[in-house]
Parts: sequence; C-alpha cells; structure tokens
Amino acid sequence: MVASAEALTPGSPTGSDTSADSTDLARFGYQPVLHRKLGRYASFAAGFSFVSILTTIFQFFGFGYSFGGAAFFWTWPIVFAGQFLVALNFAELAARYPISGCIYQWSRRLAGEVVGWFAGWMMIIAQIVTAAAAAIALQVVLPTIWSGFQLIGTDTALTSRDGASNAVLLGSALLALTTLINVIGIDWMARINSLGVTIEIIGVLAVIAVFFTHTDRGPGVVTHTDQAAAGPYWAAFLASGLMAAYVMVGFDSAGELSEETKNPRQVAPHTILSALAVSALGGGLILLGALMAAPSLSDGSLASGGLAYVIEAKLDTTPGKVVLACVACAITVCTLAIQTAGSRLLFSMARDERLPFSKQLATVHPRFGTPVWPAVAIGVLGIGLLLLNLGNAAVFATLASVCIVMLYIAYLLVTVPLLVRRVKGWPADVAGDAAGTKLFALGRYGIAINALAVVWGVAMAVNLAWPRSAVYTPNGGGWWMLWAAPLFVLVTLAVGAVVHRLVTPARGPVAETVAQIA
Repeated sequence: MVASAEALTPGSPTGSDTSADSTDLARFGYQPVLHRKLGRYASFAAGFSFVSILTTIFQFFGFGYSFGGAAFFWTWPIVFAGQFLVALNFAELAARYPISGCIYQWSRRLAGEVVGWFAGWMMIIAQIVTAAAAAIALQVVLPTIWSGFQLIGTDTALTSRDGASNAVLLGSALLALTTLINVIGIDWMARINSLGVTIEIIGVLAVIAVFFTHTDRGPGVVTHTDQAAAGPYWAAFLASGLMAAYVMVGFDSAGELSEETKNPRQVAPHTILSALAVSALGGGLILLGALMAAPSLSDGSLASGGLAYVIEAKLDTTPGKVVLACVACAITVCTLAIQTAGSRLLFSMARDERLPFSKQLATVHPRFGTPVWPAVAIGVLGIGLLLLNLGNAAVFATLASVCIVMLYIAYLLVTVPLLVRRVKGWPADVAGDAAGTKLFALGRYGIAINALAVVWGVAMAVNLAWPRSAVYTPNGGGWWMLWAAPLFVLVTLAVGAVVHRLVTPARGPVAETVAQIA
C-alpha cells in the first residue's frame, strides 16, 4: 500500500466524506485528506491564473518585439499549436489518474519510479523558479501606478540595477503573502484565485477594447520585420518565441489540484484544455491590438516599455492605472497558483516518501486541510532565489529562461513515456468514471498527437536552452551566465540523483495498486 498522509482528524470535513470521488481516490491507495471544494470554474481559474496572459505578456512583450519585430506575433499561434498537443495528452491522463502532483504521478505510472521521480523533481525546481520569476513582474506595473512602490533607487526598468533590486523586494513580499494564503486553506485560495481571475479576464477584455479602438495601423503590421534584431531573421524569430513559450505553460494546474476538485475525472481534462485555449485567444488579441495601437514601432519605446507604454499612450492617467491594477491582480493570483500547484506536487511526492523530510511535507493541517510545509518551503526557497539575484540586471530573463526549460523537460518526461506506452497498446480499454460516463480520450489519433507533442517538446527545449548572449548576458557577464539554462539543468539532475539515492534505499519502492497501473 502507498504510504498515506497524516491520519484524518475525526469530524474533519473530509473525515466523513464518502463521496464517489473519495472512493475513487482510495482505489489508488491514498486517503482523502485534502478538502475537496473546487468546482469547474475554480479548476479553470487554477490553470488560467498559472498561464496568466496579463502577467506574462506584460513581462515579455518588449523582449519578444526587440528580437523579432512585429512579426514575432506569429510565434504565438505556433507555440499554442504545439502546447495544445501536449495539453491533449495531459487531458487524457488527468481523466485516468485524478491525483495531486500529476506530473510526478503520471510519469511514474507510465515509465516507472525513477523516471517519475525525476519528472517530479524537475517540476518542483521549475515551479520554485517560476514562482520567483512571476513575483518579480510586480516591478513592471506597481511603480508605474504609484512612484512610492519604487523603494530602491529611481530607475524602474527591470534591466537596471535599481529596478532589479526593487523587483526582488516586491517579489519577496508577494511570495510571503501567497504563502500565507496557501497555508490558511484551499477555500480561501480558491476564492482569491477565482476573484483574481475574474478581474484578470475583465482586464484582458478592457485592454483588447482599448487597443482595437485606438489603432494607428492595420493588422498587416504582423508582417513587419524591420525592427528585428541584427542577423538572420530566423534566429531572431526563434529567440522571440521565448515570450510565447513562457506564457503557455502551467495549464496542467487543474491536474495538480485533482484531489481538491469535485468530479475531477470529468472536470480536470476540460479545464486543462479550456484554460490554454482561452489564454491563447485572449493573448493573441492583446498582441495584435498592441502592435496596431502602438504610437511608434521604431523609436525603441515599444521594445523598452512593452504593453505599459501602449496603455499609457492610449489612456488617460486614471483609466490606465485601473488597467495596470488589473495586471497587478493577475500577477498576484499567478504567483499564488504556481505556489499552490508546486505545494501539491511536494505533498504528493512526500506522501509516497520520495523526499527528505517526507513526514513533515506530507502532513495536512487538521483545520485548514492544506499541506502547510510544502507551501512554506516553496515560498522560502523562492524568496531565497530572488535574494541570490539581488542587483542582477539580467535576473528577469535568466530566471524566466531557466524555468521554461525545466518545465518543458518535465513535460517531456510525461509525453515520451506516454508515447512508448501508446505504441505498446495503451490504453487498451474505453474507460469511464464511476457513473459510467465516458472519459476524455484521444482514441485512434493518440499516437500521432503524442508523437507530434514529443517532437515539439524536444525542439522547444533545445531552442530555449540555447546559449544566446542577447538573452543571458545582455549587459555582459561570465560564461556561466551564458550557459545558465543547460548548466542549471545539469546541476538539478546531479543534485536530484544524490537526493534520490539517499531517499530510495531507505524507503524502498512505492507499491502499486490495480488502479495505479490502469
């Protein structure tokens, strides 16, 4: 039997829960210790807020434009198509394995304990880095709303020493806040996250409306390459794809929260796909609208100021600040969603006794129904990562690039084993849930979609990790900064190998149940 989490407290909300969802979870060998309170919208909000187009496009628009010019827009539909292939595979797995810590759980069941452990390990590190990278995005908007938010120096640009230092301060404060919210309960997290996502969707619609009613040029702008970086355009275009690649990840969050979602076999697959699709549509319209509405494409303001420059140019002070406040809300719930997903992954691995301090990390607070120590661990490690980069003007691009590469590799540790299993005949049945409702499945298209998802994942991982000086050392730096992504991956694997060796012999393999290897 799989090692379970802390025993239920008599009379707790989940202690008397005999629902079909809890019975279903028990088939995998786990006690239902988390509070199952998330409905369809809350599940969608978890994925949408992790993707968070307002957060990530505001962060990266200037970066993408500075490399590819206006034609970098085409990286958006290309990345969406590739990531949707991955999401289709994840949706099928979410229907079959509705368990917290989904990347680890899926990979372990498809490829065995070692591969699954490293998938979880890579994802944990990626989520810590991603949470830190998302949190520093507050620097992009808060000083613009009010100069008092610039607590260090006067230069607000993330690429300056003052801006980078202030970003670390604001980001650390945000991580402290999201840690507190994650500790006090999934219901509070869901309320805040759902409210934040609603505000973000309103903000997205407002931004799109402003841009498309204040255009200075037509949609043909997306064919312009004259503002691209020097050198062959294909190279600039590939580098500009970092923006879209950074935005369209985290849609698997609905799977991470499966044990807190009502009817997860039906809900999680659809919210995984809808979170990515809605984000892609909204983000694409924002990109097109910004390019059409920007006062100038050639004076350098669009590359340096990004979307904030366009909004400030098209709106009066007060409406513009309201839109930026929506962006600040989006950044907050994005960081919250990333930390929540990461804490559930830590909890899931610790419950199987796969991590150091597993007993503490697998403990669920009897009142709040949350794994407290995983949330605290991610918050503290994220803040520590920011403090290590205090004053580093390249912190933004470096952290973002590294976390994307890690996420893509973690995804590959699911899609590659899944493809191998499909070739061998998985799934052999037409599965249904407890009520007999057919589960989401790719059917005869599974192998083709899965194979394309693997090719896509490999190509993007190589592209994103490629040591480009314009990305990793824009203001100069050592060779280790230039090779930050591949070096970070190697170090993560090396440290992971040591941790895995220390943990596994003492605790033995995780026993399987019939449901786990379906």
